[in-house]
Amino acid sequence: MAEFTMELNDEQKEVRDWIHGFAADVMRPAATEWDEREETPWPVIQEAAKIGLYSLDFYAQQFFDPTGLGIPMAMEELFWGDAGIGLSIVGTGLAAVGVLANGTEEQIGTWVPQMYGDVNDVKVAAFCSSEPDAGSDVAAMRTRAVYDEAKDEWVLNGTKTWATNGGIANVHVVVAVVDPDAGSKGHASFIVPPNTPGLSQGQKFKKHGIRASHTAEVVLENVRVPGHCLLGGKEKLDERLARARENVNGERVKNAAMATFEASRPAVGAMAVGTARAAYEEALEYAKTRSQFGRPIIDNQGVAFQLADMRTQIDAARLLVWRASWMAVAGKPFTSAEGSMSKLFASEVAKKVTAQAVQILGGNGFTREYPVERMHRDAAIYTIFEGTSEIQRLVIARTLSGMPIR
Repeated sequence: MAEFTMELNDEQKEVRDWIHGFAADVMRPAATEWDEREETPWPVIQEAAKIGLYSLDFYAQQFFDPTGLGIPMAMEELFWGDAGIGLSIVGTGLAAVGVLANGTEEQIGTWVPQMYGDVNDVKVAAFCSSEPDAGSDVAAMRTRAVYDEAKDEWVLNGTKTWATNGGIANVHVVVAVVDPDAGSKGHASFIVPPNTPGLSQGQKFKKHGIRASHTAEVVLENVRVPGHCLLGGKEKLDERLARARENVNGERVKNAAMATFEASRPAVGAMAVGTARAAYEEALEYAKTRSQFGRPIIDNQGVAFQLADMRTQIDAARLLVWRASWMAVAGKPFTSAEGSMSKLFASEVAKKVTAQAVQILGGNGFTREYPVERMHRDAAIYTIFEGTSEIQRLVIARTLSGMPIR
């Protein structure tokens, strides 16, 4: 187990600088165009694939970094480049984490490579959990998976919403109810292979921010998938459902969606840190070069103190993300909901810092001629997706108190 450190080693610094170069040279010049087009930036994803940045091997290397800092470091630099394009590049990762968190070794080896494709044929994947009436309230999920024992197939019916890459993905990971009587514990995750009949894209959403990332509904109408597409396998599912029904010794049984979100929360926090840092740097540079009343505006305490607070909050958010990431890889339990803490604080910091950046730039910050306007729009998503700030506070409060707070 690696000791906790706040200093990146030489190899990590080299990777960080490599990603930063891609973000600066490829992502940033393309950010405005793809934000305006509101389309998946396939050419940028292709460029990322060519250099090995969009690949299973790269994310596996970062995921298995013994310090735990590989993923948050990569996320911060990519989202420093641009949040919309960044999410298009890393959106497949949530589906991959869903398989890694719940699947067997054979399932991981079979499906995760198909999520990325290869340099000559780039693919994306989608994780489908939220529903029109079941976002944060996972217990209200209505998508059903019924086992057809005669054919060893699962039949899926329902509608998913807010799915990154939904409908355009090569592989969809779908969370569905297999035992309605077990509540949120009666959920399971399924692989829907490419070109499976019955799966279609519903509404594509026109969003406030992260507009270069494809977000849509996924409709499942009598979608049949082989039995081996149940992540973890049926034997493991049956055992888990039996424990949930009996609730042996008060044991908590986590559902498939929550296992995925818990694993990804510090990474989302790192995305928020990247966006906040980008806005802070823009505001700092602007404040040093913009003159009013015969002097740079940073000479005014009102501006300088804002920048001081912005930088302090960004660094504090990063430390919470790094702590949670290290704890996860070191196998230390989140006894105080440290994963949720990191996502909550970093998300709120991103919203606040990007708003302050717009304020420092004044009228210019409100125009699309300057990137802080886009960063401010993008930052709004961090307090919403993969568990709202309110849900994070609920998780933290329940963990700290041991009480079923509602």
